[in-house]
Amino acid sequence: MKADDIRIIGVCGAGTMGAGIAQQASVSGYRVRVMDVDDAAWRRGLAIIVGGLNKMLAKEKITQDERDAILGRITYSTDVSSLADVDYLIEAVFEELEVKKALFARLELVCRAEVIFATNTSSISITEIAAATARPDRVVGMHFFNPVPVLKLVEIIPALQTGPEAVELATAIAAKMGKTPVPCKDTPGFVVNRILVPMMIDAARVYESGAAGAADIDTAMKLGANLPMGPLELMDFTGVDIAYNVGNVLFEYTKEQRFSPPTIMRKMVKAGHLGRKTGKGFYDYSDKT
Repeated sequence: MKADDIRIIGVCGAGTMGAGIAQQASVSGYRVRVMDVDDAAWRRGLAIIVGGLNKMLAKEKITQDERDAILGRITYSTDVSSLADVDYLIEAVFEELEVKKALFARLELVCRAEVIFATNTSSISITEIAAATARPDRVVGMHFFNPVPVLKLVEIIPALQTGPEAVELATAIAAKMGKTPVPCKDTPGFVVNRILVPMMIDAARVYESGAAGAADIDTAMKLGANLPMGPLELMDFTGVDIAYNVGNVLFEYTKEQRFSPPTIMRKMVKAGHLGRKTGKGFYDYSDKT
């Protein structure tokens, strides 16, 4: 299958990443089938997409007709059989191997044999995911970054088993979606997270030590390293739980101490202080809309 043959993209998972991927795919002209576990999940995803498109409309990046057309190309379901006619599939569910394995087992029963399964995992081995499927040569990593409609990078990661056609197609689709595809080997954290996650974890260690407060740490890194967002602000934005889980996965793979999250991050996850999405993280967002 060639890039020009792709008409319908399936997206599994309607969370922040899945919603962003679905929005960007529809903006790029694809019809999109979004599937999640229940109606509440896909409705949250729809709200994310509507919010993103309304911002684009307010900034006059799209017209009202274009907004309506983008939304009209996206359909939602809780039934995996709704993905039976997709030409390409992107998985963006919870970052846990067993969850992904169970999903792919269901997908293989309904998706055509030639359909490539792309996984948006940020930390799990693509080779390990591919090995759990009946089509390992057609599994590829396609790692988008949050917020998907804004950030241009997509890491393209082949498993040891991935065939060249899957890599070529993932690369072409990323480019059609307005992204810059960067090839990566299937190593822990790929490129960005291998560098970025230790920085966020180190910032949390500095905070935990009492050397400086959250705002001072972020100000120092923004002004001293010319970062657009401080590492603790970034962790709140993407989710403290995400950084915590990715750090643990990378530590499990590498046994390198720099990936091991400090106690403060574990406590925050246990307390539900996950950042912007829960109203509290390293900063308090409870009085902000």
